[in-house]
Amino acid sequence: MLKNLLKGFVMNDRVFIVCVTIAFMALVGSITFYHYEELKSMQSNVESAIVKGIDPITVRCVYGKSQDSVCVAYAASHSDLSSIPSKK
Repeated sequence: MLKNLLKGFVMNDRVFIVCVTIAFMALVGSITFYHYEELKSMQSNVESAIVKGIDPITVRCVYGKSQDSVCVAYAASHSDLSSIPSKK
């Protein structure tokens, strides 16, 4: 009896659509929350860096992606090429 009740519950189209909708909304909500918290953390660290006299672009680039053109240009302009060993 329980097996038939469970099978009828799972096979109901409305229940399936509601469950998929709830799962999708939870996924979207969790991704949004993750990015919001990451942005707030970066904002807090940049403000702290400004107070301490650290370059805020450096702090921004810690959170940046490897394809971020601002961070690539910043790293290229601030790299010390004399510390790289040369091949002989």
